Amino acid sequence: MSKKGIKPGLAILLVILGLALIIGVTFISYHNKFVRADETINQQWAQVQTQYQRRADLIPNLVETVKGYASHEAAVLTELTAMRSRYSEASTPEELERVDQEFQRAINVVVEAYPDLKANENFLALQAELAGTENRIAVARRDFNESVGSYNKTVRTFPGNFFAGIFGFNARDMFQAQEGAETAPNVSF
Repeated sequence: MSKKGIKPGLAILLVILGLALIIGVTFISYHNKFVRADETINQQWAQVQTQYQRRADLIPNLVETVKGYASHEAAVLTELTAMRSRYSEASTPEELERVDQEFQRAINVVVEAYPDLKANENFLALQAELAGTENRIAVARRDFNESVGSYNKTVRTFPGNFFAGIFGFNARDMFQAQEGAETAPNVSF
């Protein structure tokens, strides 16, 4: 009675095919892992750029709005101050009464026309936007650096470094602040 089993040549062929399949899947898996990580880095960098663009678009407009409103408020308050100084120029009770009536009319016009003359609220809103924008940039930079760090660990550790070399993936640079970036930007009014 002869044993019927797998012939030795067929067994070797199946083992070779199995190893080739495992190696092929491993290569494909590592390649796709590097591509996904590289794309994640690209997306994170795009977020950094988006936040910089947001700052470039938003901050000058906010500053101009606050400046315009503050100068308007300053003009109204200067006019009221000038009118108030006319009290000391009045030499008769009639002149004093006329100045007082003009002053009261001016105050009523200002109160009715500009009930929210509060430039400090605009300045507080500007400060909040500045802080929020800088925080968004910091978060985008941090997320980018985390993506790069994760990618670089894979590229530089075994067996990732083996596959990275084969596929041409290299370590990427993290975001680094430029020289002088430790100095806060100047916002002037």
